[in-house]
Amino acid sequence: MTDWDVLVIGGGHAGLEAAWAAAKLCRTALLVGNPATVGRMPCNPAVGGPGKSQLVFEVHALGGLMGQLADATAIHTRVLNASKGPAVQSLRVQNERDAYAEYAQDVILGHPTLEILRGEAADLEGDGDGGWVVVTSDGRRFRTRSVVIAAGTFMRGVTWYGRQSRPEGRQGEPPSRFLSSPLLRGGHVLKRYKTGTPPRVRADSVDFAALLEIPADPAPRGFTGQPGPRAGESPTWQTHTTAQTHQLIQDNLHESPMYAGDIEGRGPRYCPSIEDKVVRFAHHDRHLLFVEPDGVQTSEVYLQGFSSSLPPHLQDQLVRTLPGFESAVIQRYAYAVEYDVVDSTELTVQLESRRMAGVFTAGQINGTSGYEEAAAQGLVAGLSAARRALDLPLHEFSRASGYLGVMLDDLVFRGSDEPYRMMTSRVEHRLLCRQDNADERLGQLGVQLGLVTAAAGERIAAKYHRVAEGVAALARQRAGGQTGDAWLRRPEFTLDDVEALGIQLPALDAAEREAVEIRVKYEGYIRRAAHQLEAEQRAQHLALEGVAYAEVAGLSLEAREKLQRHAPVTLAQAARVPGVRHADVSALLVHLKRRDVSRET
Repeated sequence: MTDWDVLVIGGGHAGLEAAWAAAKLCRTALLVGNPATVGRMPCNPAVGGPGKSQLVFEVHALGGLMGQLADATAIHTRVLNASKGPAVQSLRVQNERDAYAEYAQDVILGHPTLEILRGEAADLEGDGDGGWVVVTSDGRRFRTRSVVIAAGTFMRGVTWYGRQSRPEGRQGEPPSRFLSSPLLRGGHVLKRYKTGTPPRVRADSVDFAALLEIPADPAPRGFTGQPGPRAGESPTWQTHTTAQTHQLIQDNLHESPMYAGDIEGRGPRYCPSIEDKVVRFAHHDRHLLFVEPDGVQTSEVYLQGFSSSLPPHLQDQLVRTLPGFESAVIQRYAYAVEYDVVDSTELTVQLESRRMAGVFTAGQINGTSGYEEAAAQGLVAGLSAARRALDLPLHEFSRASGYLGVMLDDLVFRGSDEPYRMMTSRVEHRLLCRQDNADERLGQLGVQLGLVTAAAGERIAAKYHRVAEGVAALARQRAGGQTGDAWLRRPEFTLDDVEALGIQLPALDAAEREAVEIRVKYEGYIRRAAHQLEAEQRAQHLALEGVAYAEVAGLSLEAREKLQRHAPVTLAQAARVPGVRHADVSALLVHLKRRDVSRET
């Protein structure tokens, strides 16, 4: 029996990051059913977007893979919300779908200290010494100190095409038949979730002239700072549903397994099927759809926003009601997939099971949706599993550390009753936790944890030294009676405009110039946000004894009810009560301060 420090089950986005992180620290194995499926993009061939790009930048800052894979295979990049403030600006990268998986396989299968095992995990057994034995369906046994389960949508997975179903983890791939059993036996409560994917349409059957073309940004951006050579080669497009689309769906809801009651799993609120959109938003006469290529030489396109579980014959009719798709030929039909997930409140913030010490879970098995959420959890689970195997203390990412910390805190302390999606609105300190400063926030931590090389850490430190020099140069030089930073604070001014006035700056690259602009233009807001965070952190241990929640001004009705029921002792505990939002915590803090002032007077 072979011994490992960490064994990762599953080769999707979570499993990739878990194996990559763990292998930097200890002896690691990756167990997959078929190595040719490692790194697949089963849904949209894109990485990033609002709330998600921030996670990818943080994963990259901590030494992860996803940003590298996305940049290397990019064919279209755009910064979303570019006209808004930096707190909500988000990079979205369209990828060459097949190249992404091939690149991932080259990187992970060629890793010198990572062993690839082929097989189906069937059972977990304690080894009697604080570790685990992973048993495969063909009877092989692998002993390991820590296990990471990154099973995606495969645990007892069932795909639905209309009212017809079959056992699958995703289209054309068998489910994980046995892995739910040891989790149930270990004391976990499993839930059923559901997600779906749109149809893929033959590109040569689409009238692209009838679609609204969305070009890539003229200057490609990347998660690593080095987007690939084809990053601006392909546009994307938009179309929309029509009255005919909506009527056809309404007339055939009985063919939907969700509306017919066949599916018991909860679906995603923020990425609903086209059937859900038509029913829930009946007052809308159209819904925007995004047409995304799967490569530069596009053989098929992905209909983002048209997820469905209706039967194939109806999908053919529905797609042909869309402008530009009147003669469309579906190459791969949409489907829904139903699968087991663990209750994430049964995990620690390091993603270790509270029921089965040494077992970690990551990705959709934890009730999340999206490649980016899965990758971020994979990095945390792989890091945590390795540190446990090496008898090192496990690191805790706090909410204040960024989007990664917020997601972990939400999953563990608030849980979910539907697939969880990361959004900028979930992050109360998003002005401090932007995508542009992820390396500044987390890069040195990555060095300390052994995930980032010392040389990379030195490059990050040098970058922000140059940024500080740029800010200082603006503050000490004057033009037209004002300092350079005063000019830059004007809404209409850019760094180029300031330099045109004769202000001299040190040599800075594009990312460093952006950092200088953000620091100067948003200095007041950033300072206020930092003070607010410091005040909240100082107040975490304030006692709530004697607080009458009905008398707290600004407290939501839901928060009053939940706080009375849970009776938290401190403000920190109150912040983690499900249903209590950041605004409610701020209201409590103001109330406590006023109460203390009134007592003193």
